[in-house]
This record gives sequence, structure tokens and C-alpha cells, in this order.
Amino acid sequence: MKKSYLLIHLAVILAGFTGVFGKLISLNEGLLVWYRLLFSSIILFLILKLMKLPSAIHFRDKIQIGKAGLLITIHWLLFYASIKYANISIGVICYCLTSFFTAIFKPVIDKEKFKISELILSTLTLAGISLIFHFDTSYQLGIALGVVSSAFAALYTIYNKRLVQCFDTKVINYYQMAAGNLCWGAILPVYLLFFKTDSIVPDLKNTAYLGLLSLFCTVGLYVIFAEVLKKIPAFTVNLTYNLEPVYAIIMAFLFFGESKQVNLAFYIGLSFIIISVMLQTFISLKKVKSS
Repeated sequence: MKKSYLLIHLAVILAGFTGVFGKLISLNEGLLVWYRLLFSSIILFLILKLMKLPSAIHFRDKIQIGKAGLLITIHWLLFYASIKYANISIGVICYCLTSFFTAIFKPVIDKEKFKISELILSTLTLAGISLIFHFDTSYQLGIALGVVSSAFAALYTIYNKRLVQCFDTKVINYYQMAAGNLCWGAILPVYLLFFKTDSIVPDLKNTAYLGLLSLFCTVGLYVIFAEVLKKIPAFTVNLTYNLEPVYAIIMAFLFFGESKQVNLAFYIGLSFIIISVMLQTFISLKKVKSS
């Protein structure tokens, strides 16, 4: 269990870089996501072949895995759009709402009772986000996209937790990336008619960034993510991911010099998020020891 918690924090650090790459890559969010899916599919295909892992599964199972792939594709699209229309800080902080949506969606989907502790901790996170934004309305579109993005991230986590109990995580991620690539690739031409771009093919610099994003922040991240879901509850995983803004905002200040004003409300809000993560981790570990 301790190893799983260490792995999830490694995944959070890798996740912190996704916003940085989203800012560095000059392609619009539609192309960025499609290339990320393409590169990730190729890398995972090579991994499956090199490791000689059996990837043949029933067509019905491929469809179920593919559905989760569509959820993560939509999440990425909205997440990067949030960054493009606002900034890294807003994009990653909105992602904190994933735990809030998980606490709401999971009991409904799995037909369980709502957990009061999860709702309280999610409210604490929500209060922290409100303080960080300080009710800032200057990036309304970016914030709205980020909020919807976190809802799809929550749905992905809930459905993915079911899949990891039955299939190898690398096989799951391969079919998810492939399904997202094919489905979004079919829609992309129409998307580009409305959201025009100067270049469709990435240059050498963007290709290098996309390669790093796909290898470390997609394949590495989501394989770790799927492995951790085998032992840690979906809500706890999503709540731990609330630490991502801590890393991402630091990176944004270091690499981009984002001029977001850091005031007392910012530090109080960030502390709320960290406290909610620490409390949920403590509760989860206590449950494991008592079981």
C-alpha cells in the first residue's frame, strides 16, 4: 500500500508537467490531443510487442475500454483548451474539482450511498479553489472549460477502476489511446474548419515536446495511474491529484513567469487543498490497517 501511495505521488509530479507541455506546444488543443494520442498509441504498441504481452481481447471488451478512452480524450481537449484560453494555473487548479465530481458521480453510477467524509473533503477542496481564484472572473471561458474537463476526468477514473481489475494496464491504455486517436481523428477535420490553425504538421521542436509528453506524461503516467487504481480507491486517487497544481504552478512561475498575483488568499486556498489530501490519505490508511 505504501508503494502505491509513492507511485501516485510520482504520477502527480508527471501530471504537473502536462500543463507545461500544453503551454510549450504551439499547436491548438485539437491537434495537440490528436498527436498525443497518436504518439502514445505507437509507444504502447511497441511496448506490448517488446514485452510480448498478449493484447488480443474480446471485441466487446475493446468497446468498453474504448469508451473510457473517449472520456480521457474529451478531458484532454477541454483541459488544454482551458490552458490556451486562460493559463496553466487556472487549468490545473480546475482539475482539483475531479475529486468533487467523483464524490458525486461514483455513488450514482455504482448505486452506492454517498460518503459524508468524501463530500466534506471535496467541499474543503472547493473552498480552496474559490479562495485561490478569489472569485476572479477575468478568465471565465478558461475556468468553465476547466470545470467541465474535471467532470470527464472523474468519469474516466470511475470507469477505469473497473477495467484495471480485469485487464493488463498497458493493454488498457493502448486500446484507450487507439480508440481516442481514431474517433477524434475522424472529427478533427470538422473541428479545424471552425478552429483554424497556421500549421497542421508539428515542427521539430513541437515534435520533441509531443514525444516527451506522450512517453512520460501519458504512457508512464497512465500506466502508473491504472496500477495504483488496483489498490487505492478512485476518490483517494483523484483527491491526491489535487496536489498537481502545487507542482504545476511552481513550474509555471519558473518557466513562464506567469504574473498571477500570489496573495494571502492563494496560500490559504492551497493549504485547504493540501489538508484535504492529507486527511483523505490518513483515513484510507486507517481503513486498511483496521481491515
